Amino acid sequence: MEEVTSVSNRVSQLTGALLGKWQNIANMVAELLSVPAGLIMRCQGDEIEVLVASTSPGNPYHPGEKELLPGSGLYCETVIKTRQMLLVPNALEDEKWRHNPDIKLGMISYLGYPILLPHGEVFGTICVLDIEENRYSETYKKLLLQFKELIEAHLQLLFTTASLQDALIQVKTLQGMLPICAHCKKIRDDQGYWQQLEAYISSHSAAKFSHGVCPDCLKEHYAELI
Repeated sequence: MEEVTSVSNRVSQLTGALLGKWQNIANMVAELLSVPAGLIMRCQGDEIEVLVASTSPGNPYHPGEKELLPGSGLYCETVIKTRQMLLVPNALEDEKWRHNPDIKLGMISYLGYPILLPHGEVFGTICVLDIEENRYSETYKKLLLQFKELIEAHLQLLFTTASLQDALIQVKTLQGMLPICAHCKKIRDDQGYWQQLEAYISSHSAAKFSHGVCPDCLKEHYAELI
């Protein structure tokens, strides 16, 4: 769970370069599918946020807009819950969807996929919406699926980078000159306190200790047992 949180924290501070790539994806999706709205949504606690919105004409959605997820009635909420593609050709003719909030914005058709983090947690969705009935061909479905997988690859790279950076930080903490007592082998930390060797290394790395007796010490201290 800590690793998921680490990735989520990094995602919340996405670089401008990566957001730029995602903006291009949203714009391209809207253009290729000839729809007014292409969106990349992000889950944050009990809310869902428009992270990226296509700049296509007629798109009523804007980055930063948020809605509460539980019981919102949004198309994307169902995608997040089921972790499956959702296709709604015409919400006005569908009893389940005819009262969903997006209809107020004129968006009566929807196609969306879940975006997953490397650990399987839901990051959000990628979706398109149209003001007209739209059944979205198999080609369009495959295209949107490819963009979903591209975004997930970006998230995987973020996770890998985060893990490597954390590992490098741990390695660096044990680099350099370590003041160690020539007799008791305690190590002096940055605050001037002397710590047992095991305690110091454990607090500065992921290493854990288990104690035993080496052959030389066995002969010196426990000769009667040999």
